[in-house]
Amino acid sequence: MSAPLPLAGLRILAFTQLGAGPYGMQVLGDLGAEVVKVEDPTSGGDEARAVPPARDGDSLYFQSFNRNTRALTLDLRTTGGRALLRRLAAVADAVYANPRGDLPAKLGLDYASLRDVNPRLVCATLTGFGRSGPRAADPAYDYLIQGLAGFMQVTGEPEHPPVRSGVAVIDFAGGLASALGLMIALLRARESGVGGDVDVSLHDVAISMLTHLATMYLHSGREPERLPGGSHPSVVPSQTFATQDGWMLVMCMKEKFWRRLCALIERPDLADHAHYADFEGRLAHRAALIAELESVFRRRPTAAWITVLQGQVPCAPVNSVGEALADPQVAHRAMVVTVDHPVFGALREVGCPIKIDDVQPVYRPAPLVGADTDSVLQSWLGLSAAEIAALRREGAV
Repeated sequence: MSAPLPLAGLRILAFTQLGAGPYGMQVLGDLGAEVVKVEDPTSGGDEARAVPPARDGDSLYFQSFNRNTRALTLDLRTTGGRALLRRLAAVADAVYANPRGDLPAKLGLDYASLRDVNPRLVCATLTGFGRSGPRAADPAYDYLIQGLAGFMQVTGEPEHPPVRSGVAVIDFAGGLASALGLMIALLRARESGVGGDVDVSLHDVAISMLTHLATMYLHSGREPERLPGGSHPSVVPSQTFATQDGWMLVMCMKEKFWRRLCALIERPDLADHAHYADFEGRLAHRAALIAELESVFRRRPTAAWITVLQGQVPCAPVNSVGEALADPQVAHRAMVVTVDHPVFGALREVGCPIKIDDVQPVYRPAPLVGADTDSVLQSWLGLSAAEIAALRREGAV
């Protein structure tokens, strides 16, 4: 039997859209948090609902990011909507939003606007550039930040244009960082009785992810370069290699892996070569060594090389998405799950990445716009049907 979900009873009022914010909140929802997704009743809700393939206010894209949420509509342009926000914040643990950096205060979603109704409230935001600074009001998307933060300049082949990652890595890292920030502030609020603002930005997260590249540049002033095969900048060989039928990765991050590789590919002469005897030598003679290895790896299919090397030298095939999802490790770790959806049927999705030994995450489909408005207002605030009807007539919900 699964233990109780660890975040059961945690109430989060989430003003989220598209991918970054919803991704972070979905992880918390998988582990039991009651995430109430707030959408504008006049606009059709989150733009993600219309990303093709879509139907009737729902889409596969939307389902990918909003599992385990409840849907509430709220129009903050109305007097009733703003009053209702304050009433909901009074009984929530956190308010979370991912708008432009200048909007939380304007919309009344920050701690200064809500602390009088709930001093313990945590107000977390994930914005493009943060809530202060010269770019606070600028909109931002993952791809833009990949360019701005230097990611694209170090991605791709040397003789080709910079390229972005095919996965929105900054959006998802930002979502996780903001969820972590929210939980840290909640721990403090439960100890001290005082909440506050959590200010996370995609740009800050991306700059922090430069890590060793930034440190090396700040120390030496030398820009990192794009290298063939996505090579590691200082460890050779650690990169992709073409095989007889595809591509694979080999990473000799320790000396012992290099010597094992030479034995397993039947090239002990490379291990004994004076130029390749240590990290420094292999780095200095990278081009010649990689040419030798490329000629070896092209002689067999990827699967044959993986059979030879796996468990001895860090290696992996360059999989398609379908191949990645079919990996036995994915099934063993329950990283593909099935959600029963009223329109899409048995909808297969990726599961929660956080494993707690005695907990089974919950998986419920994302709701339609406003599907839970009545039930949330009843369970959180005890409103009657007549009171909810009055809010609807005003356009507040």
